[in-house]
Amino acid sequence: MNVLKRIGCGLLVMLLAVGSLAFPQSASAAKSNEATRGEFIQKVVQALNLSTSDGSTITFKDVDKQLAPYVEAAVKAGLVQGRSSTVFDPNGSLTREQAFVISARAAKSNKTYPMNLLNRFKDKKDFGATLRPEMAKSIGLGLMKGYSDGTAKPKRAVMKNEMRAMITRLVKISQQHPDGTTVALRIMGTTDIHTNLMNYDYYQDKEIQDYGLAKTGVLIDEARAEVENTLLFDNGDLIQGTPLGSYKVKEKPLQKGEVHPSVAGLNALKYDVMSLGNHEFNFGLDYLDNVIEGAEFPVLNANVYDAKTGKNRFTPYVILDKQVMDSMGKKHTLKVGVIGVVAPGILRWDGSHLKGKVTVEDASDTVEKFMPQVQKEGADVVFVIAHSGIGDENHDKDEDDVTWQISAIDGVDGILTGHNHALFPGDFKDVKNVNSEEGTLNGTPVVMPNRFGSHLGLLDYQLKVTDGKWTVLSGKGSVREVHKDSEEVNQAVVDAVKEVHKATLDYIRTPVSKTTAPLTSYFGLIRDDSSIQILTEAQKHYVEDKIKDTEYNNLPILSAGSPLKFGGRYGSDYYTNIPAGDVSIKNMADLYVYDNTVAAVVLTGNDIKEWLEMSAGAFNQVDPLKIEEQDIVNENHRSYNFDVIDGLTYEIDITQPAKYDSKEGKLINETANRIKNLKYNDEPIDATQEFVVVTNNYRGSGNFPGVRDAKEVIFYQDENREAVIDYLETIDQIEPYVDNNWSIQPVEGATMIFNTSIKGKEHIGNDSRIIYIAPSEEGYAKYQLK
Repeated sequence: MNVLKRIGCGLLVMLLAVGSLAFPQSASAAKSNEATRGEFIQKVVQALNLSTSDGSTITFKDVDKQLAPYVEAAVKAGLVQGRSSTVFDPNGSLTREQAFVISARAAKSNKTYPMNLLNRFKDKKDFGATLRPEMAKSIGLGLMKGYSDGTAKPKRAVMKNEMRAMITRLVKISQQHPDGTTVALRIMGTTDIHTNLMNYDYYQDKEIQDYGLAKTGVLIDEARAEVENTLLFDNGDLIQGTPLGSYKVKEKPLQKGEVHPSVAGLNALKYDVMSLGNHEFNFGLDYLDNVIEGAEFPVLNANVYDAKTGKNRFTPYVILDKQVMDSMGKKHTLKVGVIGVVAPGILRWDGSHLKGKVTVEDASDTVEKFMPQVQKEGADVVFVIAHSGIGDENHDKDEDDVTWQISAIDGVDGILTGHNHALFPGDFKDVKNVNSEEGTLNGTPVVMPNRFGSHLGLLDYQLKVTDGKWTVLSGKGSVREVHKDSEEVNQAVVDAVKEVHKATLDYIRTPVSKTTAPLTSYFGLIRDDSSIQILTEAQKHYVEDKIKDTEYNNLPILSAGSPLKFGGRYGSDYYTNIPAGDVSIKNMADLYVYDNTVAAVVLTGNDIKEWLEMSAGAFNQVDPLKIEEQDIVNENHRSYNFDVIDGLTYEIDITQPAKYDSKEGKLINETANRIKNLKYNDEPIDATQEFVVVTNNYRGSGNFPGVRDAKEVIFYQDENREAVIDYLETIDQIEPYVDNNWSIQPVEGATMIFNTSIKGKEHIGNDSRIIYIAPSEEGYAKYQLK
């Protein structure tokens, strides 16, 4: 069935390059409602799925790195030139004449058209003399449309709505296949929305244009208009992630028969299928069942089984009877099989909700298990929605990132993946058998459209049917970013969630306390941090009350926290920054991003030492003999895995190698010893003494060194941020401080540097060990640790 894996994934939509087009220098930048040169070129390249690279071959100095791949592709295809060898003018105005000439060159047709076609327009004299043959072609192909008054207005600027109509016509013309009747099929996909339904940042309490399902909906409408036959999938992690999600759990819990706002958003956009992500399990199975009931589309998962019956807990797959139209206008029925799988890590991350109730099988093995059944039931094409990261060619049983393995399974025609909060094609270029230009992995089209609705994934195919048998002629994966420079949103999504959005705004703006100084996380990986200190104190206060009159009442209580917002893959604004003054619930979400619940683990002193050794993997090893700068932050170690344990004192020696692997917690250097001078009550910690350490359900259910050896794990139903809110209500105001219970040991002779937000330079305070050096890139700056 899957010809892609046997013959490769050749691009069938080839562009006709009949020369280059250099436009006159524009007098001014385009107005806000006009299409710019750069915008039009990007849209054409995306719509026609032209192969893109990294943009390194262009010589234009005014094209940024996001636009460069599209301009490069257009220049290579002969669609356009720059103003000069170094100036492209991406923000300049684009005339209708210029747009139609580009479209004519991009159309897959060698046919020539008579010049008398120009006569239908009263203002034909305004057409550029050298461009008239291509204008005639544009008219003949049906690309160019005039106005009701009989004019073409070739010198008028192209409006954004006109641009979309032009590109829709261009795509439909380009779908015709030279070898006969074909069917163009487009699968659109989203992933990791995390309740970002509106284009709104609840943590900053402001409207944004970078993400949100309301923004993605605009892309969906555009992508649907371009192709006759489309399907729309979601890959889960839908119902958790913002205060809106918390509101529907804690403040106004989802009721039986009520449609969850995230599902309402998908219903409004007419999704065809959704598969469950790991965060769908955060609130328990009963809550999830209520969520699923509100969906007007199938909700899938094939690798979670009922622990008692051994049967699939959810619908494992679906076969959709999709009515499609071929390039000659004839209708056919295409049977589309869809299998859904999730990362097995849900048993670790949400064990308190799931253990004893469900079992989880390896995601890749599960796809192999169900593939013959789906094919036997008549699927003509089969897609997998995998809430599993990309991974690589090495496969450990029940690992979480196995898209690589799924893409190599015979019969899989395409994959919508996610979980990594990254882009494919785009990222993962060093992974074996990745083709970034075609958007394939092991020859199979794959898309991972980032997170929060910032991108839309597209899987585009040319299919052929002969005597009822379908063949995949070609396929390609690509991603599109939302229109950051536009305030346009999908009104259907807005209408579906406007009431809960308004209620969420009221919820996040409720004051709970005051702070006399800012609470920030700019240096949370480098020194003891007040934003972590307030969290660990609140958690300890919560558990002190809970363990009264229990067998653990007499054990010392410690508390663990980490810099949950520390830039990284989320950007230079992703830091806690609560200014002095009122502290509201929205600030609690800023202080503690995740909807985790409180947990407590009973550990020995030796277990705690191993926990801290794992956390210390956040730092690269420093060579004292090197004279060059050494970056001390390990980018592969997530900041939320750098746990600080308050109630102890200790130092971190980063001249030592890390003891554990940052990703899996595997032992890699048995004799390594980064944690120095570990003390409790000013005495070296007793390796056998027991402690209660307060943390969260994610850590308590996980496989972290030290924690995984816990004598007991106690799970509570309240969120960590709720514990903070409750604690703040007991005090008049916050007096931010740090007890400096931990530090990175100085390394004499070494120049240790790190990057954090440039805004951090205002919060260094009187710390003589941290020195601001200079801005680096994209809102970051370089600092030195003395």
